[in-house]
Amino acid sequence: MKLFKTAATLQEHLQKLKKQGLKIGFVPTMGALHNGHIALMKECKKKSDIVVCSIFVNPTQFNDKKDFEKYPITIEKDIFLLETNETDILFLPDVDEVYKEGIHQLQHFDIGYLEKILEGKYRPGHFQGVCNVVVRLLKCVQPDVIFLGKKDYQQYLVLKTMMDKLFPDIQIIAVNIQREKSGLAMSSRNARLSINARKDAAVIYKKLLFIKRNIFKKDFNLLKQDVAEDLLSHGFERIDYIELCDASTLLSTQPVKTKKMIILVAAFIEGVRLIDNLLL
Repeated sequence: MKLFKTAATLQEHLQKLKKQGLKIGFVPTMGALHNGHIALMKECKKKSDIVVCSIFVNPTQFNDKKDFEKYPITIEKDIFLLETNETDILFLPDVDEVYKEGIHQLQHFDIGYLEKILEGKYRPGHFQGVCNVVVRLLKCVQPDVIFLGKKDYQQYLVLKTMMDKLFPDIQIIAVNIQREKSGLAMSSRNARLSINARKDAAVIYKKLLFIKRNIFKKDFNLLKQDVAEDLLSHGFERIDYIELCDASTLLSTQPVKTKKMIILVAAFIEGVRLIDNLLL
């Protein structure tokens, strides 16, 4: 695996590969890698010739400074994981390399209502930070295809909206959520949970399946109330949302058998904010 810390040296290397007609696949991450990330790498390896991964903890997408400071950094372990999973290139820039003009005068992206609902409502400015960093990384890597996880489903739709306008030639592939044996969606934030909280947090997935089984049998508001009560009884301190949405737009919907829908949840346990979703 080759490691690059500057865009200039990375681009010089990638241009040589592109001249050979090789297809470049890209997996952007913030490190603290787990099997969910590895699933992205494996999918990337299947569908491209060169696997490029970036590790960069993006300061502009954290609307809570404490959350940024607590984000797990495990770079040595990450490098080992990437090497053992046959990643070709690691791009490991610092903040000054990614934000050469600083982090305070940022571009504003028109992502419409997606910025104001669900994650956008509870994490103001988050998606602007995500778009700003991904635009910069895409300009550095210039991939043919990018691989994104479905756990951050709203983020996937936001980036698709942005990229359709600015990078229409880059293909986007969304990869299914990877889960622990308990059903808990794999996330770098899980590392901040105690053993007991990690066990309790698995109730999110169980309740998503419960909603799926009963979505056409019971009023969704009653299902939502049942799920909220169960989460709180399992140690969750706060629930930001439990919503049923149209999977293509993320607009709130009532259960409709002919429509592709998604249930989305965001809740706090031990002060750690977890998100999950289930496509119906």
